[in-house]
Amino acid sequence: MSDWDLDLRDAEAKMDEAFAAAGDVVLGVLDGTTDPEEWVRSVDYGNTLVLSIEGDLNELAAGFARDVKDMDGELMHFRGFLVVTPPGVSIDTDRLGDSRDGGGPDDGSDARDGGGSVDGGDTERADADEPDETDADRD
Repeated sequence: MSDWDLDLRDAEAKMDEAFAAAGDVVLGVLDGTTDPEEWVRSVDYGNTLVLSIEGDLNELAAGFARDVKDMDGELMHFRGFLVVTPPGVSIDTDRLGDSRDGGGPDDGSDARDGGGSVDGGDTERADADEPDETDADRD
């Protein structure tokens, strides 16, 4: 017949596990110990990541930032966290206010400007339509 040893029960269990987590908010630590492909796969399944940054953001995000942006996901650095959303889920920063209008300390950054890299001030968005190289890709 065939030399393939295909166990569909195992495949079905893996699929159930993968899709059970779809659409969740996943809290984690971005410290370089998690394989970047695991973060990409989680976002691809429809999860939003909220990752506590422990180290250099550009270095830590270099392994997955471009992949997430290429799939039309969003990445935003916010107060020591990297927020990563899947395609179709936008990060609404309207309630943060404009720091230049008294909404917070005047650090020169505007959460709603849509520019910048993954690494920035308190809040910085990395848009998918930026040039091919970002700060996260340079390292």
